[in-house]
Amino acid sequence: MSFTVLLAVLGAALLHAGWNAIIKTGLSKQTSMFLLSVGHAAIGFCVALTKPFPEAEVWPWLLASGLIHMAYQLFLAFAYEQGDLSRVYPLARGAAPMMVLVVSVLFLSDPMGVMDYVGVLVLGLGIAFMARGVFTNGESRRLLPFAFGSAMATAGYTLADGLGARVAGDPLQYVGWLMMLSALFYTPAAIALRGVEVIQASRRDWIMGLIAAAASFAAYAIAVWAMTVAPLALVAALRETSILFAVLLGWLLFGDRMDRGKIIAAVLIVSGVVLTRL
Repeated sequence: MSFTVLLAVLGAALLHAGWNAIIKTGLSKQTSMFLLSVGHAAIGFCVALTKPFPEAEVWPWLLASGLIHMAYQLFLAFAYEQGDLSRVYPLARGAAPMMVLVVSVLFLSDPMGVMDYVGVLVLGLGIAFMARGVFTNGESRRLLPFAFGSAMATAGYTLADGLGARVAGDPLQYVGWLMMLSALFYTPAAIALRGVEVIQASRRDWIMGLIAAAASFAAYAIAVWAMTVAPLALVAALRETSILFAVLLGWLLFGDRMDRGKIIAAVLIVSGVVLTRL
């Protein structure tokens, strides 16, 4: 991996942690997530205009993934209502790859090497330590089911998108339509849960939401580009530095409580994910 690609992937990891930080800054996390969805839909529409209409066999995957993305957005926004960025992000981001790995082994017959098993063990320890901090620091325990719900949804759409993009034969076409469907499903769900107030936002909120959407898309685009010019496993592993960036942003921007246990847990989660992806 060249130094340029290294910096680009680290930048993508920072962007991913950054758009999560923007969601956390909003007074209403569901409103912030709605604005992110609108931005995603706009980007997806522009992409879709340059691509042919998806074939019939692609739509089951798109619809399934759109629904899973809806759940992901709802769970993540609820989690940020209950807990700190430096607590929620590592749990939601770290638990997902472990779930994907387990499902792949059990149902997709993917082989696991020794380092995969070591990585799962280290990752599990990190998640356990991070979750333990919720109880020892007197934080809201309600963040845990929401964070793990977000992780389950991430694992779900990771598997669905991986298979769906293969069926489509054009990942960019697939993602463009997915972004529009995700917003289409999320908006009525958010209104049903929080009322029409969820789609009412100030000019500043709109700007921040669109910035978050642009950061999210840029992070994904950089990662995809990097995987075309560098080893996929290295890129995937390096992206997990976003967990450390999120912990740092939570501490610097929001004054999240930082202790030795949280730092050790975050390092274990990153290390475990890296081990499973190398």
